[in-house]
Amino acid sequence: MIRDVIFGSLALLSLGLWLWQWFVARRFPLHQRIAAHSFPPAVTLLKPLKGCEPATRDCLRSWFAQEYTGRVQILFGVAAADDPVCEVVRSLQQEFHNIDSTLMICDPLLGANAKVSKLIQLEQEAKHELLIISDADVQVAPDFLENLISPLLVSQKQQTPTLGNSGHTEEKSCGLVNCFYRLKNPTTVAMQWEAICINADFWSQVLQSRSLKRLDFALGAVMATHRARLKEIGGFTVLADCLADDYQLGHRIARLGYKIELSTVVADCLAPPMDWRKVWTHQLRWARTIRVCQPAPYFFSILGNPTLWPLVWLLVHLTPLTAGIGIGSSVLRIIGALDLQQRLTQSRKHFPYWWLAPVKDLLQTVLWLLAFTGNHIEWRGQRLRLRWDGTLEKNRTGVT
Repeated sequence: MIRDVIFGSLALLSLGLWLWQWFVARRFPLHQRIAAHSFPPAVTLLKPLKGCEPATRDCLRSWFAQEYTGRVQILFGVAAADDPVCEVVRSLQQEFHNIDSTLMICDPLLGANAKVSKLIQLEQEAKHELLIISDADVQVAPDFLENLISPLLVSQKQQTPTLGNSGHTEEKSCGLVNCFYRLKNPTTVAMQWEAICINADFWSQVLQSRSLKRLDFALGAVMATHRARLKEIGGFTVLADCLADDYQLGHRIARLGYKIELSTVVADCLAPPMDWRKVWTHQLRWARTIRVCQPAPYFFSILGNPTLWPLVWLLVHLTPLTAGIGIGSSVLRIIGALDLQQRLTQSRKHFPYWWLAPVKDLLQTVLWLLAFTGNHIEWRGQRLRLRWDGTLEKNRTGVT
């Protein structure tokens, strides 16, 4: 009897948490656009690169082709002059010769995270106060930049923090803007499974967290901040050994009292074809990273698994009631996952893979367990150790 009550409560709780997650995601104004700014500020885009994938040229070209009337400087950073991506960058520089762009060889390695090592050196050559940091595999719409920086421009019109008449410090303005991203090209069944993780669950979980408290971390596909905020946290140098450098950048800015805002525009991430092993390795790295960054929330995240707990309750106590709740939960989970993916991707190409939603939940249970049973991750063929504070063991080749 007690066992039935426990598992029945967990089943109902998981369903309630899933419906809450779905609800807050439905309310967020995804893909909403703003009017163009009359006097957009000058910006510097920092692009650390390594290697060349089939979609790399299209991704980089989308940044050259921005319909942005302000001044734009693009800084590309590579670790070696013989990196194949250099040829792609030089070709785009010739095509867009009117854009202020520079390809830099960022050497030597300044920490365990080679991406951050490049950012440290790129930032030194930045001409403008407003910085955009973006991953190599990100493709954006022509009006993306205009919309991304809007919250920072609004915050500029507000006064900086002062001590009010009441003796309390006034709330600080926006310190960093980031946006959601979608896996645009899931070309294998394994990638369709990962697409549920990214295109349905991840962004809705972020909004669920935001409904409880203000964001205190950043999402790394694209981020915009002021150089002044970067200097306040100690610059990119303090992130040189961090795996989740995007999370830490937002977290440290938030700790100073600044807001972390979510833009309504969405970036596209174009990944090369991946099999089950590669996707699993990626998801395990992600799970262990989140576990280190947010140990308590990640531990309790298992309670929100909408497939696991109704199934456990059904196995423990098979009755018409448990069967009905189990079937109902699965149906709601599938419909919700399809709906959230459609909202983020603005496409229905994922509909034939509806059956992967409950499969994803069960595999996520295994990943959740494995996240607590080891501290090693694989990154671009390297096996690295993740310390308790989210930093990496230093190695000669680094991480990109």
